[in-house]
Amino acid sequence: MQTSLKLLRIVAVLEGISTLVLFFISMPLKYFFDSPGSVRPVGMAHGILFIGYVGLVFLVALGSKWKKADLLWSLIASIFPFGTFVADHKIFKPLSKRYEHQV
Repeated sequence: MQTSLKLLRIVAVLEGISTLVLFFISMPLKYFFDSPGSVRPVGMAHGILFIGYVGLVFLVALGSKWKKADLLWSLIASIFPFGTFVADHKIFKPLSKRYEHQV
């Protein structure tokens, strides 16, 4: 499960970055500079990473028997621009350290 948690942490950071790129680069280019070309690829990447993040949260949470609150906050984090960074720092990193000490 430690490998799955590492993968979740990587996907969480990538999903957070894709959200920021979409909100702060692609969307302004589309609406302020009439350049919609970057929205489609960035939006597609963000969508795939979002689905991967949610799927991995469920996979890791169920496999590791997380507290329900950790699962809920991890899912809520996925809808806010900086949420996955916060989830990584507040939930995933401490869990990762706990699993390292168990091995």
